[in-house]
Amino acid sequence: MRAIDLYAGIGGWSLGLKLAGIEVVASYEWWQPAVDTHNGNFLGTVQPTDIRQLHMEDLPTDIDLVVGSPPCTEFSYSNRGGGGNLDEGLKDLIKFLEIVEHLKPRFWALENVPRVAQVLQRGLNDPFHPLYRFRQLKPRIEVIDFSDYGAPQSRRRCIAGNIPFDMIETYKHRLPRRTLGDVVDAIASDVEVTDPVWGCVLPARMMTECETEAALNAEELRMNRESKTYHPVYNNMAFPDSMDAPARTVTATCTRVSRESIIIDDGVGGYRRLSIRERACLQGFPITYQFYARSFSDKAKMVGNAIPPTFTYLIAQAALGIPADRFTTLAEAGIALTPPERVAPVTPPTTEGRTYPVGRSFRAALPGLRFKSGMRFELANARRKDGAWRVRFFFGPSVDIREIEMGRELLRQLRSSPLIKTLLMSTGVAFTAAEQTLQETTPDALQAAWTHRAQGVRPYEVADLLGELAAQVRRYLEAVPIDQQHAVIGYVMEAAAEGEVSDSIPGSKKLTINALAILSGLIVGAWFNTLPWHHQQCAVA
Repeated sequence: MRAIDLYAGIGGWSLGLKLAGIEVVASYEWWQPAVDTHNGNFLGTVQPTDIRQLHMEDLPTDIDLVVGSPPCTEFSYSNRGGGGNLDEGLKDLIKFLEIVEHLKPRFWALENVPRVAQVLQRGLNDPFHPLYRFRQLKPRIEVIDFSDYGAPQSRRRCIAGNIPFDMIETYKHRLPRRTLGDVVDAIASDVEVTDPVWGCVLPARMMTECETEAALNAEELRMNRESKTYHPVYNNMAFPDSMDAPARTVTATCTRVSRESIIIDDGVGGYRRLSIRERACLQGFPITYQFYARSFSDKAKMVGNAIPPTFTYLIAQAALGIPADRFTTLAEAGIALTPPERVAPVTPPTTEGRTYPVGRSFRAALPGLRFKSGMRFELANARRKDGAWRVRFFFGPSVDIREIEMGRELLRQLRSSPLIKTLLMSTGVAFTAAEQTLQETTPDALQAAWTHRAQGVRPYEVADLLGELAAQVRRYLEAVPIDQQHAVIGYVMEAAAEGEVSDSIPGSKKLTINALAILSGLIVGAWFNTLPWHHQQCAVA
């Protein structure tokens, strides 16, 4: 069979197809580092190509299989919160389908992020949609998890086309389920490394891309742990990542402090991100594969953007009509793989940031005031006319998120209550101590410390300070008589209602259940947001 590979990337499609015995007669890719990597591993002569500008008459003929992974950036929910330019992304889907329509191959397959499944389904059924003219292709559209098909990584992707999906399903019992631990342990061998997926073997001295980063420092560790286990909006993740299951999705863009980064125990009491080789193995690339880019970040990008060749190999086997009882396993197909002669350049991993942009943002939920499902108190440095650092409280379902403004008016209303007035008198020492701690810095100095331009108090210390202060307030509220505790619910609901009927307040049940903690946060937040501290211009020496 003869195939072409559109939006070829670093060769995830070509590797799987070639290992199955399919001839890839042409590959097309625009990004130079990916082109270099594709050519370096396949000894090819691919030139950077803007696929949108391809002319149909320049394509090879007599093609049995068309495959490709159009750019997913505009469709990904991780890009600007899902606010990508869908019209721009559609241009590549349309070009891919135009080529399929022109070449009329026996089989074709397109891979992209899960959201594209909805885009295709809607477009092929809407007469006013740009994709409607391709409805005669009648693709089968599936969203699958590559960990079910031999990759040591949970990676959900849309696969659309007319490939024999049912035949691919028959191969699953021949595909061992690999884990993050399988990959890390295999690569850690200091004598001989056996690929945990493809079975090929290399002396440890010949292994490339195994350079590991220094352990996360205390601030990076806190940021990673917080973003995964206490994120103010999204669901919780494990920290560190579990070694006994397939890894989470390997992404193209991840820093030392991102929620998306896979973090593991470094074995000596610290935590680290993955090496390029570990990421590549999780993506299903063999230990022999080389990555010809000049920076760690470019290599991480090319690996994260790739399609696992473990699945493209299955597509090729199915296209060739190989039944399950004659299926050649991944380990059998890859046992003879060897590295290309030219070794990829060594690219040191990213180090901890010496400084960050002046406007570096900060956002963290306050300890003890995390209520899941979007309801949270958080300290943030959003730039506002009345100061940089504020405590904010959000509540309600994702379709109707509300905020209680914590400023002078709320503080005035709270202080009008005899209960709150007595509370503030009883906890006055704690509030005074907290204010004295804040006097060790200023808003500008706090930002300078956060951007590593100066030493001093850091934002997480302030978040912890406010969280502990709220805990002391809550302990006081828990000790008051039950009939007075019932009044607390009224204070919270009144603050949340802002003139509405209480029954119409979104998340009212959750507000009621957590009323003591929420009132504690409202008191501390309103106190902090109205401090004269916000107008200080220089740090105390």
